[in-house]
Amino acid sequence: MTTETTRLEAFSDGVFAIAITLLILEIKVPSYNVANLARELLRQWPSYLAFFISFAFIGIMWINHHRMFTHIKKTNDMLLILNLFLMFGVCVVPYTTALLAAHLGHAGARTALIVYDAAYFGIALFFTLLWRYAASGDGHLLADNVDREAAQRITEQYNYGPMAYAIAIAMAWISISASLLINLVLAIFFAIPPHYASKTVTKRRASC
Repeated sequence: MTTETTRLEAFSDGVFAIAITLLILEIKVPSYNVANLARELLRQWPSYLAFFISFAFIGIMWINHHRMFTHIKKTNDMLLILNLFLMFGVCVVPYTTALLAAHLGHAGARTALIVYDAAYFGIALFFTLLWRYAASGDGHLLADNVDREAAQRITEQYNYGPMAYAIAIAMAWISISASLLINLVLAIFFAIPPHYASKTVTKRRASC
């Protein structure tokens, strides 16, 4: 079964696939004439860490994009434009990953991490805008038989994205490790299916 969003989804899948593949290019193979190969491999730990985090993030973004478009079945010019802005953010990730890997553990680590976090702030913002536009009003771009409760849970989960990444940016000024930890926690949170994430947030509110 095809929908109006078929070409948009295929294009987006291609962008995600290319971006996630480009990440590995930052991890360089040590020269054959290094004195200690094991030590040289260990020295590349910032590249491994940045690759792991960004691979997880892009994979999770792809999962969430797929989740959105199980509900979105129609498209228009504005939706296409918002999706292009989102893809722009995805394309930036390999660069910000390389920047972070090159400076993590050095003097420019804080600036590199702020740039890295800022890219994800933009992505989270456009994810939220894309979904809110599709689900706005009477949900004219959603499937006719869409589960309204499921759609609302997606909205609630995405509401935390921009604010959380803004906190990560602010935290980078105080603690680089804490900011990286926030990134990892957010990756886990957005990997959780919306109905589980909604239950977790509800329980947390009830316990406060």
